[in-house]
Amino acid sequence: MTIITSKANSVVKNTKKLHQKKYRKTSYLIEGWHLFEEAVQAGAKIEKIFALAEHAEKLENYPQTILVTEEILLDLADSQTPQGIVAVIQKEEERLPDFNQGKYLFLEDVQDPGNVGTMIRTADAAGFSGVLVSTQSADIYSLKTLRSMQGSHFHLPIYRMPVENFLEQAQKSGLSILATTLSKDSKDYRELDRLEDFVLVMGNEGKGISQAMADQADQLVHINMKGQAESLNVSIAAGILMFYLS
Repeated sequence: MTIITSKANSVVKNTKKLHQKKYRKTSYLIEGWHLFEEAVQAGAKIEKIFALAEHAEKLENYPQTILVTEEILLDLADSQTPQGIVAVIQKEEERLPDFNQGKYLFLEDVQDPGNVGTMIRTADAAGFSGVLVSTQSADIYSLKTLRSMQGSHFHLPIYRMPVENFLEQAQKSGLSILATTLSKDSKDYRELDRLEDFVLVMGNEGKGISQAMADQADQLVHINMKGQAESLNVSIAAGILMFYLS
């Protein structure tokens, strides 16, 4: 049984390039058994599997398995605890959502991978129809984002598009836009009328939503705070709003 031991191996070197966004055109890396099992259950196309020899029997039905040393596995992974497995997953083709109905989350220029992943995971838990991510937001296929999502990208569709395209599509469909902001024109979320179809917009951690988003929003919304904290973490605020609105 051959085990790859060198970081200079061409397969290892080409796979490690997937740590960089510019190389994640058609595929991306996942690490750990939980995400691997989510990928299998979702029927995702698994291009390669890198695993320690101790897991060979468990992966005997996957001919794309490549056995490596712990040193190689740690080199391919992003964390110090990849649980003995890293896999290359083929990206699915993105298709525009049907904006005529459904509950969507739009992340406008959210920078932190942990926030992006957590909000996508929460949208999954709250039963949302899909998530839209602006082109200036953190990459959903970075290993940090994927760890935070915990496989939720296999459960609901995620679309990446420029803010202008989103606003154009929302206007054409007539889908209501609820945008979070501390503007004097915003309304506390508990005063909102219940909607069946809408897009909830969460803005950048420091700047919030753009002026273009605020101008087109059907309703500006905020969360009243009883304490003295200046603001809530964007993913915490999104969780409160998504579960209330769902």
